Amino acid sequence: MRVLGIDPGLTRCGVGVVDVSPNRTAKLVDVVVLRSPADAPIERRLARIADGLEAIFDEHRPQAVALERVFARSDVSTIMGTAQISGVAMLIAARRELPVALHTPSEVKAAITGYGRADKKQVGAMVARILGLESVPKPADAADALALAICHAWRTGGVAGTAIREAADGGAPGATPSSDASGLTPAQRAWLAAERSAAVSGAARRLKE
Repeated sequence: MRVLGIDPGLTRCGVGVVDVSPNRTAKLVDVVVLRSPADAPIERRLARIADGLEAIFDEHRPQAVALERVFARSDVSTIMGTAQISGVAMLIAARRELPVALHTPSEVKAAITGYGRADKKQVGAMVARILGLESVPKPADAADALALAICHAWRTGGVAGTAIREAADGGAPGATPSSDASGLTPAQRAWLAAERSAAVSGAARRLKE
């Protein structure tokens, strides 16, 4: 599963592409931070980021796109720029008929570190560990984009979700996950625990019905 993660921003837009294999590993495909000059007209800045995104979409051909959900902050100009780039990215994805998902910062932190209030340093360190990198991708926009891509692959299940469940059971396809998940990263163990909790809750609801 190839996912393109975007940390939207008008001055700096982080873009990361990862492949999640059937053996539950995530591999770095590409990561870049697109930039636009603050003194340029807004339409030119949007066009510059759009051109960069178009090139990355065409080169890597992702199967899904993950974006950080925009939240209101005190700096209105930052909100506007982030929202505008998000719109540009979603338009580019829609024209290629790619699914787009929005994830909150807390969702990304929980998926990557197992803790929804982790700081950027912790997220960056886990991204490097998950991808087998010698150092944390910089600037922070790059690490955040990769975290978004990994988060989406793990939260949506599919190939990644099946692989994580099988890894927890020792790699036996189709087997019921065991309680031993020692072979997983902390983030993957948190993901597996959430999966099990959701399954139990669903079963309880069905019994009540």
